[in-house]
Amino acid sequence: MNHALRADGEQILRSALNVVQPDAAVRRTLQSFSPGGGRSLIVAIGKAAWQMARAAVDTLDQVDGGIVITKYGHSKGDIPGLLCLEAGHPVPDENSFSATRKALELTCGLSTDDTVIFLISGGGSALFELPLISGDELAHITRQLLARGADIVEINCIRKRLSMVKGGRFALHCAPARVLSIVLSDVLGDGLDSIASGPAYPDSCDSAMAKSIAEKYALELSDKARALLDVETPKTLDNVQTYINGSVRELCAAAAAAAAKLGYEPIYLTDRLSCEAREAGRFLSSIAQSHANSGKSLAFIAGGETVVHLTGSGLGGRNQELALAACEGIAGLKNAAVLSLGSDGTDGPTDAAGGYVDGDTLSALQGCRIELHEVLRDNDAYHALKAVGGLIITGPTGTNVNDVSIALLRSEKQTHIRTSSNIISAKLN
Repeated sequence: MNHALRADGEQILRSALNVVQPDAAVRRTLQSFSPGGGRSLIVAIGKAAWQMARAAVDTLDQVDGGIVITKYGHSKGDIPGLLCLEAGHPVPDENSFSATRKALELTCGLSTDDTVIFLISGGGSALFELPLISGDELAHITRQLLARGADIVEINCIRKRLSMVKGGRFALHCAPARVLSIVLSDVLGDGLDSIASGPAYPDSCDSAMAKSIAEKYALELSDKARALLDVETPKTLDNVQTYINGSVRELCAAAAAAAAKLGYEPIYLTDRLSCEAREAGRFLSSIAQSHANSGKSLAFIAGGETVVHLTGSGLGGRNQELALAACEGIAGLKNAAVLSLGSDGTDGPTDAAGGYVDGDTLSALQGCRIELHEVLRDNDAYHALKAVGGLIITGPTGTNVNDVSIALLRSEKQTHIRTSSNIISAKLN
């Protein structure tokens, strides 16, 4: 493994994650908040819900209660005056339903003087859910969509029509109270009706689109679920103010700035990467191949959200699969690496946030008798990367603004300068 490239890559990721923490954005938005004379309630949902709620409580003079619904392992303790609950993701579970029911009870019967401070981050679609069908069927439908490669917009379009809270229905439930919605975006293009399936935003997806998606992926649906696809969601809401704070664009920009500080020339490819994870990995490796002899230190940065088409029963996530798929293309390149990270600190149903590969990874896999194409066919990137030290593990980060993937090329000249600098520094110390 190229330890210098690995260290650079991880430093770039750490710096970028620090920039997109939601605390400062929440405080900035709430500094001008004026209570309406009634109660001020907090409802926070998503993987960054705890962090956002903590910042809100620290900022506001008045909080009359609230609830935090976040992913298992993402709560960092009690918050005064708020009920902190954990639930299932990416598939909602009974704790998701129970927590959402409590949120609906908290916000029931409000007046025009009351305000609901609604803090939304990625993962809210699964965590904030009370279905109009059985939980088992909802889980089955969600798994079908994930396994067949549906993107997040398509998944949310279906889930909105099967839910009591999605597609603007939560804001409608809170009316006539004001809803102040602060959003940490994990959706490409920051579509507010897609983030957490838009519980407080008018739905742009109609029934015809939902039925088309169901047909596209040949979804198995009960008669009740199929009938619900015909029920329209709210198309206007007059009790909501919405602010977007944090997105994958900021994450990519922060990664570029961190790379520049380390001597790399950052090249910002896109903040709307949306394709098969393994194809994205091969694409980044091809870029590395094309520029391997440039004599420059380069950092190619792409943000977005890829998908994994399940063809096996292994363990992994889209960022791990992206990185692993890149290792063949950069095999043998001395100073090339590809790394990919989920900004929330979790990638698929694993404890890893993503993966790292470099020019030595393929030979290391072969040394462990791991056949790359078999692993990819079985979607078992986690165990392959673990075997060669390629997992990136951060734990919950407190934010969630999609993924960032980076192809690093480090020139021999920079390697020499950095090594000489380290020697001089060691002598001085």
